[in-house]
Amino acid sequence: MELYNQLKSDVRFIEGLKSCMNCGVCTAICPAAEFFDYDPRVLMSVIQSKDNTQIEELLKSDTIWNCGQCMSCKTRCPRGNCPGLIISVLRKLSQEMGYFTESKKGRQQYAIVKAIGKTMLEHGYCVYPEIVVPAAHPEQGPVWEWVFNNKEAVYDRLGANLAMEGAGTLRKIATKNLAEIKAIFDQTGGTELFETIENFSRKKAKGMGMMKEDGKMDNYTEGLMNG
Repeated sequence: MELYNQLKSDVRFIEGLKSCMNCGVCTAICPAAEFFDYDPRVLMSVIQSKDNTQIEELLKSDTIWNCGQCMSCKTRCPRGNCPGLIISVLRKLSQEMGYFTESKKGRQQYAIVKAIGKTMLEHGYCVYPEIVVPAAHPEQGPVWEWVFNNKEAVYDRLGANLAMEGAGTLRKIATKNLAEIKAIFDQTGGTELFETIENFSRKKAKGMGMMKEDGKMDNYTEGLMNG
């Protein structure tokens, strides 16, 4: 009951779980269920059991990181439940307790914080061209590699105004606006959560023998990021 009560304290949990009858409609419509070992119906059943051991296993598993947050489940549930929201709450608790480091996909949270989180705070964008390095993202293919290597000319021709003053896509965000973004992170707990994820990740990397003498974390996130 302890973990269940912690989940229940999040308003998203109250909005996401009303009265699940395990009909399986959420699983039938779920895109992730088609490609991963992921079943929203089973997840809702585990949560409703209020079993501390089973919930802890969820928090430590890859399962909660398979959801793409498309919220298709919300649009189909006959009882108005939303497994996607429950997933969000499970992820937050997993991060706060450090359980995310127990699964391969969970450990990738460190890479997200260091890449996307850092980019938001430094550039004002979730995804910025310079972080999508072809060597680390071969799935982008040869076209992206060419764009990456010629990005200044490409973005200039398309009017993107890359990292420059003034209007336009990918323009340089003013320092005062970046300060506002940082203040929002500070006030809403985002900064603290980033620090929590990094601290637990570094502790786990050390335990796995992936911490170098210079403090960098070698292959901790399966090659997504070193550092």
